[in-house]
Amino acid sequence: MKDKKFLKGFLAGLLSMMACVLLICVVLVGTGRMNPGNLFADSGSIVNNRLNGKMTEIQRYIDKYFLDDIDESKMQDSICKGMVDGLGDTYAAYYNEDEYKDMQEKTSGNYCGIGAYVSQSATDGAISVVQPIKDSPAEKVGLKSGDVISEVDGKSIEGMDLTAVVSKMKGEAGTKVKITVIRKNHKKEFTIVREEIHSQTVASEMLDNKIGYIAVSSFEEVTKQQFRDALEKLENEGEKSLIIDLRNNGGGLLSTAVDMLDRMLPEGVVVYTKDKEGNKEEYSSTAKESFDKPVVILVNENSASASEVFSGAMQDYKKGTLVGTTTFGKGIVQTVFNLQDGTALKLTTSKYYTPKGRNIHGTGLKPDISVALDQKTFTQKKSGIVIDNQMKAAVDYLQKK
Repeated sequence: MKDKKFLKGFLAGLLSMMACVLLICVVLVGTGRMNPGNLFADSGSIVNNRLNGKMTEIQRYIDKYFLDDIDESKMQDSICKGMVDGLGDTYAAYYNEDEYKDMQEKTSGNYCGIGAYVSQSATDGAISVVQPIKDSPAEKVGLKSGDVISEVDGKSIEGMDLTAVVSKMKGEAGTKVKITVIRKNHKKEFTIVREEIHSQTVASEMLDNKIGYIAVSSFEEVTKQQFRDALEKLENEGEKSLIIDLRNNGGGLLSTAVDMLDRMLPEGVVVYTKDKEGNKEEYSSTAKESFDKPVVILVNENSASASEVFSGAMQDYKKGTLVGTTTFGKGIVQTVFNLQDGTALKLTTSKYYTPKGRNIHGTGLKPDISVALDQKTFTQKKSGIVIDNQMKAAVDYLQKK
């Protein structure tokens, strides 16, 4: 890196797995006016005749007494969002057409916005900045890791899904968005001019003693090739061992984690899932490629989801030594279903298991070498690169191999 420093933990990002096909959510009738009586065609345990009747009754009151004009599309989206919110699942969400397009854009790795990775707490739903992207609009105005986002353009985002909030922060290049954050119990407002963001999710460097270093910020579509390119570059420079930094990596696409594991592991199952019926789906590496040099994977409490899929498989195959602190513990999979009208539904559909059958939801992965991050830094003699104490522990371990 230009300033000879590595970002601690690097960046983190969004998480979503892509799939397709489910059911329609809203039926429009005649002039396009919402008809609650026909909103749900089937009668099930949740949507039944009693609810249909109640919706019709509410509609009558709205038609007769509500003062202002009604935004039909907004009401319909709100009904769908409310139904999903009622599941009590932090990770479940309904996306309107614009929100869904934004999500697809983000997982591709290219989008227009403020340039900050954010995450959502599974306990209280708070959305906070994990790390502004280097030289991004967010970094330029002074957004910092740990800032809790409270408002976007003057409107509270309390109770909103992460993807919906990210959608509000995106927009055309050159337009402005006002972000209000809570920092050390004080409100701070930032006006940010959006720019086109091309996600660089992987950074690499050669440390002293030919120890390669690769930091992965999130598991997006672009990450597959970026990871392989970084690995090839270090291989060509004569690396003898490797550190993969997944600290503060909140996850992303399962397919990307599997592709990266295919590059690192011998042939075999790298992760499998089980749905509510006990149906099992396996994801495997091929015999085409593997990596046979010593590997350390840096993890912390913010390493989640796809990061844990990657780390757990490497640990089970004894191809990677985990150093740092216990990971987040997200051992469940979300599937995004395309609905017929261009909207989408994200649901938690299965649990995932490491190759040895471990489900780490709520517990996380325990590192092989536990090292809490402190304020100490160390300057490498040859390269001049400054590393933190967790990286130092990884380097010390690899020098003994």
